[in-house]
Amino acid sequence: MHVSRRSFLTVASAALAMPRLRAETGSEPLHWRAGLGLNGFMSSASTYGKEYPIWEVLDFAARAGFDGIELVEGWPMGSYPESNDEKRVSALKGLYDRYGLRVYTIQTGGSDAYAADPERRKAWIAAFAERVHLCQALGCNLIGHWPGGGLEGNRDVDQAIQHLAASYVEAATLCADAGMHLSFEIEPPFIFNTEEHLARILSETDHPACKTNYDPSHFDLMSGSQGKPEQMLGRIGVDHIGHVHLTDTDGTLYQGTSRHVACGEGHCGIGESLEVLRAGGYKGWIMIDAWMIEDVYHAAQKGIGAIDRVRKAG
Repeated sequence: MHVSRRSFLTVASAALAMPRLRAETGSEPLHWRAGLGLNGFMSSASTYGKEYPIWEVLDFAARAGFDGIELVEGWPMGSYPESNDEKRVSALKGLYDRYGLRVYTIQTGGSDAYAADPERRKAWIAAFAERVHLCQALGCNLIGHWPGGGLEGNRDVDQAIQHLAASYVEAATLCADAGMHLSFEIEPPFIFNTEEHLARILSETDHPACKTNYDPSHFDLMSGSQGKPEQMLGRIGVDHIGHVHLTDTDGTLYQGTSRHVACGEGHCGIGESLEVLRAGGYKGWIMIDAWMIEDVYHAAQKGIGAIDRVRKAG
């Protein structure tokens, strides 16, 4: 069912009368924090021509009960500020503070993290260190990384994994020293695109501050598009999950990655995924990921509704 922006914002306004679901009662599910990713708004704007004024997005997020925002570089305007640019960093953080929202993570990417050329890897570590400093200034809990690209001079994927793991050891150490963690995400179109690859990256990095994202759409495609991504989640282990990108899927590829659809509108059991996370003791952020979904507000409503049902039942 399509929900217009006007009608959805009206529904979201009613959420002000409800208690925001924060971690105050001590029960396990309430340790979760609900995040909203700006990547969904970016992709909807570029692909479907939608307009999302940032003030409207943040007002919606605050009213709908979200706790924080995952930033994406380049949207709504400009790149991330340098960590030593105190005025720009303060202005960026202050924008979200005014809506009672926390900037809890940022997205970063790049294949230099696993390039065969050690100078490229060294430059990536230096750039990553700068992003860690920015995250500290913004008050983030974690930093995300997407290792997309080709073989980048490696003879095969095995060698690329070795180089990526070595980089992640250094990156995770930087994160741990800053009081946060690294959470990386592999996707079916990447050269790292199987359950075995994911398990090997975690095993070869072997650092407590290096974790991975759980995205049901990616786990579904990496496990045969059977609509049961929670089974792969169980095999990887909830203790290895550092961030959740919550979305449903129909088990196909779309626009260069796993197709994302609103929770409850694909073939996955979103409730089952959340129950595995709850049972495994997951206590982190769950971000509603509306990548390439036309109606982001509708997807956000469906996603936080799924989180709420498990929280309230817990």
